[in-house]
Amino acid sequence: MLKWYGIVGLVIIALVEVNFALKIEPFASWYFPIVWFGYILFVDALIRQLGKKSLMQKPKHFLALIILSAAFWWIFEFINGSIRNWSYANVVEPEWLGNIFGTISFSTVLPAVFETYYLLRAVHIFDHFRLKKPHKITKPELSLMFLLGMFCLIAPIVWPKYFFPLVWLSFFFLLDPINYLEGRPSIIKHLKDRRLTIPLALFAAGIVCGILWEFWNFWAIPKWHYDVPFVGVFKIFEMPMLGYLGYGPFAWELYAMYNFVFGFRQQK
Repeated sequence: MLKWYGIVGLVIIALVEVNFALKIEPFASWYFPIVWFGYILFVDALIRQLGKKSLMQKPKHFLALIILSAAFWWIFEFINGSIRNWSYANVVEPEWLGNIFGTISFSTVLPAVFETYYLLRAVHIFDHFRLKKPHKITKPELSLMFLLGMFCLIAPIVWPKYFFPLVWLSFFFLLDPINYLEGRPSIIKHLKDRRLTIPLALFAAGIVCGILWEFWNFWAIPKWHYDVPFVGVFKIFEMPMLGYLGYGPFAWELYAMYNFVFGFRQQK
């Protein structure tokens, strides 16, 4: 039997879908955090139904994840001030309330991706994927990755028209080598050990959440639009088709940022 809060999550999702047509306020304007917390509740309960540990079984850690998620996305909002790849329409007014709405909405990103990741791990889709040969990771390679991360972060800000996609790799290349050197969980470590389960599950979780983000955004009142150079013509919902490829690396980026922050906290 699905945990009670999973049923609550399903009901929330269903009511949001109905309200896309009815547009009852204030729920229509606050749909984004409502539907995503519904999704998080449902997936968390589904993971427990499968007999696995879930994020919400550790309430303090889950709360920290929510706070961290909001902080992470505000970083990307700051970067978007330079690259201007997306903008918001029909935002919640006044501005201070819109900022609260944004912060609550951003707080769902990391939990949603990680819940989806844990669900994919729970059903063992990627358990048997391995690299054929191990690869020894050298310090020059790690240094090169870090420098590449710096370039991926700076270039889109300086030359946004040509380098805007690199934002979605920047923090991965910056932080994953540091996590690896410090003995924290990292994509590099999994690849070194020939294990693809975690990298693939994270990548797929990013794609799944990306599709849902764009689907729910398409029908919403407050929503975002994209202004992407060169590839903005062919769209699925509001997102240019090629843009969906960025959600996989984005999940790796979140994984690197998360382990950098939590690893640093644990060392203290």
